Amino acid sequence: MKAIRRFTVRPVLPEPLAPLSELARNLRWSWHAPTRELFRIADPAGWQAAGGDPVQLLGSVSAGRLAELATDPDFLVRVQDAARDLDDYLRGRRWYQEQSGDGVPLPGAVAYFSPEFGITAALPQYSGGLGILAGDHLKAASDLGVPLIGVGLLYRHGYFRQSLSRDGWQQEHYPVLDPDELPLTLLREPGGAPAQVSLALPGGRALRAHLWQAQVGRVPLLLLDSDVEENAPGERDVTDRLYGGGSEHRLLQEMLLGIGGVRAVRTYCRLTGHPEPEVFHTNEGHAGFQGLERIRELLPYGLDFDAALEAVRAGTVFTTHTPVPAGIDRFDRELVARHFGDGGELSGVDGGRVLRLGMESYPGGEPNVFNMAVMGLRLAQRANGVSTLHGAVSREMFQGLWPGFDAPEVPITSVTNGVHAPTWVAPEVLALGDDIAATPGADLWELRRELREQLVHEVRRRLYASWRQRGAGTAELGWIDGVLDPDVLTIGFARRVPAYKRLTLMLRDRDRLMELLLHPERPVQIVVAGKAHPADDGGKRLVQELVRFADDTRVRHRIVFLPDYGMAMARTLYPGCDVWLNNPLRPLEACGTSGMKAALNGGLNLSVLDGWWDEWYEPDFGWAVPTADGSAADDEDRRDDLEAAALYGLIEERIAPLFYGRDADGLPGRWVEMVRRTLTSLGPKVLADRMVREYVDRLYAPAAGAHRALALDGETARELARWKGRVRVAWPGVSVDHVEAGAAVGTAELGSTLALRVCVTLGALQPEDVEVQAVAGRVDPDDAIGDAQTFPLKPAPGGPDGTGRRIYEGPLALDRTGPFGYTVRVLPAHPLLPHGADLGLVALPTGTTAEGSGVLMR
Repeated sequence: MKAIRRFTVRPVLPEPLAPLSELARNLRWSWHAPTRELFRIADPAGWQAAGGDPVQLLGSVSAGRLAELATDPDFLVRVQDAARDLDDYLRGRRWYQEQSGDGVPLPGAVAYFSPEFGITAALPQYSGGLGILAGDHLKAASDLGVPLIGVGLLYRHGYFRQSLSRDGWQQEHYPVLDPDELPLTLLREPGGAPAQVSLALPGGRALRAHLWQAQVGRVPLLLLDSDVEENAPGERDVTDRLYGGGSEHRLLQEMLLGIGGVRAVRTYCRLTGHPEPEVFHTNEGHAGFQGLERIRELLPYGLDFDAALEAVRAGTVFTTHTPVPAGIDRFDRELVARHFGDGGELSGVDGGRVLRLGMESYPGGEPNVFNMAVMGLRLAQRANGVSTLHGAVSREMFQGLWPGFDAPEVPITSVTNGVHAPTWVAPEVLALGDDIAATPGADLWELRRELREQLVHEVRRRLYASWRQRGAGTAELGWIDGVLDPDVLTIGFARRVPAYKRLTLMLRDRDRLMELLLHPERPVQIVVAGKAHPADDGGKRLVQELVRFADDTRVRHRIVFLPDYGMAMARTLYPGCDVWLNNPLRPLEACGTSGMKAALNGGLNLSVLDGWWDEWYEPDFGWAVPTADGSAADDEDRRDDLEAAALYGLIEERIAPLFYGRDADGLPGRWVEMVRRTLTSLGPKVLADRMVREYVDRLYAPAAGAHRALALDGETARELARWKGRVRVAWPGVSVDHVEAGAAVGTAELGSTLALRVCVTLGALQPEDVEVQAVAGRVDPDDAIGDAQTFPLKPAPGGPDGTGRRIYEGPLALDRTGPFGYTVRVLPAHPLLPHGADLGLVALPTGTTAEGSGVLMR
């Protein structure tokens, strides 16, 4: 029989054990080993059965055991020590509280929006790298004392659980998650009623959501849940699962995340007294509607749409994780218009203005498509990619939003992702502390073997469970006891399975791969994991292809595919692999943080030069897989054949010999030193602490300053909006009419100076409205200026001539040899603009474009 109603019965903890409740509800336990150990010793068997989840453990431990623990003096001392440690962590001054902000106060709070958060396997609200990155961001912010408020959605089915059919086809399962059984607390009004936010939908309907709070150390994470009784069935299902449903379903999710998320933050701050955020950080475009809600909030205070837009942009940071247009959420214009028109959301906001913020109104764009990343960029004064290479790719991809500017000048910077060491580093590695440089090589090598052996046991356990799910009987599975070997070179590959990540590149030459796996002296073993999106049959075919190869009786002891890749699996997988493989199509990997997690455990990276590896690769840290160039790069089969051959060659000729080569002490000396260098030199670069510090210094602090200048002073925002409107109207009348150089054009000596004299027409604008610049640098055969430097020119005395033209002058130093060129341009200028490209307006000499130099000197 099935129950007609489900509810959770919570244990009543004896008074001496009362601190266990807060220790379990604060997710700091997920990265704090002493707290996890406290719960483990409370009930070792229950801890294992609960999958290391303290909330589930406390819900299952017997009353007798609780009574026993309540009188155990040693355990009670541990409880009190853990409670004091957590209190010190939550209330003490940390890095952020010691920062001066260079004389400018740092933001009192930052709201961080993301569609998914990977905090712990006990809160399965993530699908892959975006969510894991968001979780690491919150944890690092907590450790540093950064006053973040996380905002996301609570998916009642989370992301799917993955299993395999007998023939290796991916199967999806969506277990129902009960929030009362998760480390969450329902936010309530003072009278006890659940706090709630509501969105207006067409036809007089409403989308309501309750607010659940997860406590991530010092950081509150608010998760909006539409599964409330007041909603109609369709609205109840809005937060049913992560990345599910059709276009309207996704649009409603993103409206709830963005618009509802802002309302959730306001509700939380009202109920708790938490400072209101000065900066709003959108992690990818899914939450872009948050900017529209903040515009709506300002309209009753006398700001029109343009002034409110300037105030909102000032305090907004937008991070893009997408290196290809196909990865961006895009909606039909009419669908968006229906939800923001009469009877829809954002009452008082012109629906046409909403649409214009997201429309692809630039060359190459689709005029009837509403693009969430485009809206995110237009609503944010500051934007970034997630690695240096991805920043460059993003500047090219979104160049159309800043017409007239070369890609390097597109105002999208980069902050390279990082990973949270306490979450991802094995306890055995953490125990080395700061002594890695002095640790004997034999000890490092033994540590690596110990971690590899732990992985072997975990792989066998999971592989057995997987085959049982696939229908195999116990009698068929004796071979699993011989799968993998703790003394064999182990390569790991685990990630989502879109086509560009090339899960099956390793299978391009199966005979050669078999030779590597079965080499009599230098064998290799490979552990593979990954999920294909439920709607991606192409990705599922790749999984099946890999699984069928791994099922081959000749190699199944050397290569395995583990289903249901997630955080719990990853914590053993990353430390246990000697080499971490990453072979995406360059440059389609925005960052690729899985290799960072391996590196923090002493794993060496074997990767295409993409994402973060392009930035920090050194021969001491691993190997770079060569990529096909020229015509081969355009032929998919030939490209994959060449890059797979290069991959096999690296493993066969360089990696395996280095791993199995032994010195006089019986150690692979060079390998051990590469492990040591990875831990000591690469490790500090890939930390989430470093990443969050960069966000604070380079993005949050400037955004807070801009917010105070505009959002707190409505008249300043109005003045800036009026000025921008005036400049846009007048800009067609701005031109560069004539350029003179004080030396002959042709050749010149290094260190000499050109005296530039430029004649410009400003039309209805004044000199204080513009900046006239010389742009100079080396030029290519097409006269395009690269590695450009800009030099401001000053107005000549005397004002405009009789035709209204103005003269600007200034020196241009020739500080580089070789082909050299320059041009001049006019840009809008205002003290409150974050950069010269902010309006996307530029005037160049007649007959030139932004891609070429106007006046060339070689």
